[in-house]
Amino acid sequence: MTFDVSADAYLRFMGRYSEPLAVPFTDLAGVAHGQRALDVGCGPGALTAELVRRLGPESVCAVEPSEPFAGAARERLPGAGISRSAAENLPFGDGVFGVALAQLVVHFMADPKAGLREMGRVVRPGGTVAACVWDHAGGGGPLALFWQAARELDPAAPDESGLAGTREGQLAGLFAQAGLSEVSRVRAVRLTVRVDHASFEQWWQPFTLGVGPAGAYVASLTEEHRAALREHCRQMVGGGPVEVSASAWAAVCQV
Repeated sequence: MTFDVSADAYLRFMGRYSEPLAVPFTDLAGVAHGQRALDVGCGPGALTAELVRRLGPESVCAVEPSEPFAGAARERLPGAGISRSAAENLPFGDGVFGVALAQLVVHFMADPKAGLREMGRVVRPGGTVAACVWDHAGGGGPLALFWQAARELDPAAPDESGLAGTREGQLAGLFAQAGLSEVSRVRAVRLTVRVDHASFEQWWQPFTLGVGPAGAYVASLTEEHRAALREHCRQMVGGGPVEVSASAWAAVCQV
């Protein structure tokens, strides 16, 4: 899926959850000083920034298919090697990284198995491949309340529960189908972060920026229906503060 929005809009919408998630996800992948790391589908650089903090910019590369996002990451993280590329065709030789990570990306890859296979190719033998995806199918993702409200008003509203990796165990299965490892050798865990929003408006406003499936849905509504959805959400969460507990399924293996 293409995110045809500004990097600032994306950070306001998803950065509030992806930036804190980057910390436990990087811990899970065992990223340590001395490694060379690749961030696949880096967006404006939420995970890349955490990798740079731990490893230094000279040890971090990242790829992103959206040039505005890649440009924003370059500006944010000078010295890191950030290029425009899809996950399914990484511009690197075999075995050049110690670890390759994909945070909140697999479910938007055109071909998740091909993308994961490429991640395995560019990691040295014994290196690590890790990925995580929000628990959209189990109702634990950061947008669960929004989609619940949307479906209560419009049972035909699309959500993100059918995307790859959003159900428990799916990522491990995708790793195996990509030839990275047997399912039994993939470590699969649930990562959770908690984010506080000072007010309902602070929580709601980023949904109006057109980012991702949720933003596209809001943008598709008539003004009347958009106002009804906003009010229904407000009734569900109150005026604020709004605390969101956001969980992601994560998988990691050695190749």
